[in-house]
Amino acid sequence: MTTAREIMTPNPTCVGEGEDMLTAARRMSELGVGSMPICGSDNRLKGMLTDRDIVVKVLAQGRDPRSVTAGELAQGKPVTIGADDDAEEILRTMGSHQVRRLPVIDGHDLVGVVAVADVARALPDRPVGDLVDAISQH
Repeated sequence: MTTAREIMTPNPTCVGEGEDMLTAARRMSELGVGSMPICGSDNRLKGMLTDRDIVVKVLAQGRDPRSVTAGELAQGKPVTIGADDDAEEILRTMGSHQVRRLPVIDGHDLVGVVAVADVARALPDRPVGDLVDAISQH
């Protein structure tokens, strides 16, 4: 069975928990990504930041993106997947938490990010279709 390590995008760029949203948005733009892991000074994963978070939780509320830090938007324990977890576990985790991207952890280290598109390339159509149905329900 395909593992997260085999299909993930390795060595993800993090936004530091103390970095502001303007910096994060610029980095996302430069990288052409819609989300980034939030990493602490201890190199531990603190959460995920999405472009939607910046719009909904900062801009739409009239907050200054230069004064809001990534750490302020990191909520609770981030949903992750183990590097050696198989594709079925990735699908279950994405579906149950209604997320499209998962940080991949090896021990305590962030080693990659796996996205729905990564899973779609690795698996037959039906399980991926079921996942899309699960994460699209609101």
